[in-house]
Amino acid sequence: MRTSTNFGGTHTSDISESVLFAIEAEKLGVDTIWCAESWGMDAVSPLAFLAARTTRVQLGTGIMQVSARRPATIAMTALTLAALSDHRFLLGLGVSGPQVVEGLHGVRFDKPLARLRETIEIVQMAFRGETIRYHGQVYELPLPTAEAKALRLNLEPDAGIPIYLGTLSPRSLRLTGELAAGWLGTCFVPSGASRVLADIEAGAAAAGRRLADIDIHVGGTVQFGADLGELLEPRKRRLAFSMGAMGSPAHNFYNQAYQRAGYEEIAKEVQRLWRNGAHADAVALVPDELVLETSFLGTPQMVQDQFRAYRDAGVTTLRLYPEGRSLQERLDTLGQALDLVRGLDGEPVRADAAVGAQDAAGRGASKTGRGAP
Repeated sequence: MRTSTNFGGTHTSDISESVLFAIEAEKLGVDTIWCAESWGMDAVSPLAFLAARTTRVQLGTGIMQVSARRPATIAMTALTLAALSDHRFLLGLGVSGPQVVEGLHGVRFDKPLARLRETIEIVQMAFRGETIRYHGQVYELPLPTAEAKALRLNLEPDAGIPIYLGTLSPRSLRLTGELAAGWLGTCFVPSGASRVLADIEAGAAAAGRRLADIDIHVGGTVQFGADLGELLEPRKRRLAFSMGAMGSPAHNFYNQAYQRAGYEEIAKEVQRLWRNGAHADAVALVPDELVLETSFLGTPQMVQDQFRAYRDAGVTTLRLYPEGRSLQERLDTLGQALDLVRGLDGEPVRADAAVGAQDAAGRGASKTGRGAP
């Protein structure tokens, strides 16, 4: 498996340490560094800086919000970053959600899937150096006005820039299979991977492609320790926040993804409790099992077992978020994790390993079964 990590930091004081982490992560052998974008740091500026401070590692937006930028702007930005990084740039795109799109950017969250498809198609036209003429549900280029003119970008074409999509719903997963080079997955549960990958595979087949043509790129937090209970508790609040607060009742894509992964009743009840202000009850309802499936926690053997479960579930690039109280602790955790991933090289992939690894990781932890609380 290939590996990646994130450029993190939401405050100015975090930036210098995040840069050092990224530089050292490249030295340790990470294949890709992604920069996320929500309602804080943008996904572009840090990558331009890292392009000048790194030489080998790929750099990607994970993800750039399509409602925050017009397609031509996305294309210009991507071509510029590709040139600055000596063609190490990966373009990650996603639709975000109505709270950010409508609340922060003032754009209606309507036709999100059409917006994503049309953005990809327009961006790819620009990458190929074509004059941009497009008539879709969301975008019309050029506008039908007397002064509008169809243009091509005044940049050297680069049709080889890979496009990754951060998607969650079944329809958007099928779009990923149809159009993308890779999937930037979240809410990934190895035991429920077949449900997600079936949608991506269906989209790929419709476009004459195979699932093997798509980089399945997911992961989670990595932390080593003998006291599994101590490692589990902080993750429960993050999962409860994702299921309860990351979106409205109608549009919480994270909650819906966990429902499809096999945690339907738990996800619904966590959301209800969180939205009613019962945050502690919502956190308490998150089962140990779900934390273990979405993170890499415990002894080195337990962590490697979970890496193996992800690989055998179909993951081709493992995304690692190393925990630590200092920069050095985070780097030490990342280095140990990378060694464990490399230790899987040459092993045969087993279709039944995901369940076995999950059971191994769960030894010694109390587990709450799926279903109604």
